[in-house]
Amino acid sequence: MNPLSRLVSPRYPSAAVGLAGDGASVVQLERRGGALAVRSAGYLPLPAGLVRPGFDEPNIADAGELAASLNELVASAGLLKRRRWSVALPEASTRTSILTMETAPASRAEAEDMLKWKTERTLGAPLDELRVARERLPADAQGHARYLVTAVRLSILDEYERVFESLGWHAGLILPRHAGEAWWLMRDGAAARADSLLVSSHAEGFTAVILRAGQPLYVRAVSCETEDRADELYRFLLFYRDRGAPPAEGETAAPPVITERIERLLVAGTGLDERQASEIVEETLASPPYAVHAQDLRLAFPSSEIDFRQIAAPAGLAALAFG
Repeated sequence: MNPLSRLVSPRYPSAAVGLAGDGASVVQLERRGGALAVRSAGYLPLPAGLVRPGFDEPNIADAGELAASLNELVASAGLLKRRRWSVALPEASTRTSILTMETAPASRAEAEDMLKWKTERTLGAPLDELRVARERLPADAQGHARYLVTAVRLSILDEYERVFESLGWHAGLILPRHAGEAWWLMRDGAAARADSLLVSSHAEGFTAVILRAGQPLYVRAVSCETEDRADELYRFLLFYRDRGAPPAEGETAAPPVITERIERLLVAGTGLDERQASEIVEETLASPPYAVHAQDLRLAFPSSEIDFRQIAAPAGLAALAFG
């Protein structure tokens, strides 16, 4: 390990809060031997309409009531004195996309201008209204540069930060829920023989993330009713399957062989049944995935006390404290 890494890299807190439209969760992790363990965790349902996740409209109906709810939650988890947190924002409050640069820029300045233009066009908002996080990904099969872009409106971020400030919290890392959940698949993803799929379900729809060698390959956010989620997931997996299939030669050619395979599946949040998601993957790709649970993630977890699906997002952010 580089001895300077602790100086030049951010030191993330070992505790995190996860927010959604229907509830809030909190987690503190600790290292226990060669694994991580949940030291403290809690979940609190929120009153209907208190948090209304969305990218373009105000999210918090009553900041004082949300602050009181979060104070109650951390008190119940024994974390009332903690001040440094990472935060998983409601999924619908953010937008995430993978940008591909189909043409090579002539200069670094041109590359930056192209990225800014594609970011605004994809996210549907001017950059000066957004906080944007950008990470370069491995190039695609054609050698095109790819970037993972995540954004939240500054006005919406300010709503949440005002609540945190009223509690005396310092929120150093703020990301969408799927980022924390995907970390569990990224953790050992480089050694995986095939791809992994995260389905992050929430009241407004779901976000599906396919990872290859621990890196995002496709990200798709879908807004839909609960009864439509199975069909939307099936459509996304058809897209994934067909993008990876070799083209058929001639009109009479046999259907292309399915070459893509989902090896691991993590379903987080609420609103989509894990068994149903597994069946859709198997039907689409002709291969059943392995459904990942807390015990598969080298995480000592009190499963009898709280559902891992409810805290997977903040737990993933808290795990960053341990490298």
